[in-house]
Amino acid sequence: MLCASLARQWRIPLPIIDKNSPKVPVDRTTNGHVGVNLNNKPRPVGDVKAAKALADMIMDVLDENSAQDVIEIDISGKSSVADFMIVASGRSNRHVSALADYVIQELKETDNRDMGVEGLDASDWVLIDAGDVILHIFRPEVRAFYNLEKIWSVPLPESIRALAPADPSLED
Repeated sequence: MLCASLARQWRIPLPIIDKNSPKVPVDRTTNGHVGVNLNNKPRPVGDVKAAKALADMIMDVLDENSAQDVIEIDISGKSSVADFMIVASGRSNRHVSALADYVIQELKETDNRDMGVEGLDASDWVLIDAGDVILHIFRPEVRAFYNLEKIWSVPLPESIRALAPADPSLED
């Protein structure tokens, strides 16, 4: 009921559900983005291999350009949005921006033109959505603050952990 009251408050039209309408399983985790798995079938193995190849290519570009504390997380069984998430750090805003530019250029050269890029102007946190691979490039302080690795049960790298704010739930 909370959703319905919020929808009325924010004037969001609710779908009309008819008792006679067919029951279609819908994956609501992607919020209507491309890649929604409406029939809940597993993805073909070739798609995962292609995603791994794309992730490896991005990892190579980051390695060539001195990205720090690069972590590749396999989220293929956990998320329908992507198969791999890569988290990396740059030394400064300029380094974060340069790393993002190198990755974008390589993706364009390999005909991966359908990508979304966010945060390139400020360059504290740049997100590159390359389809099956999502790349986050942070300044170390910003990475420690948001701690995206914790969502996927992956520990922060030691050099970033020192910058992370203290967790009040661990204190007695």
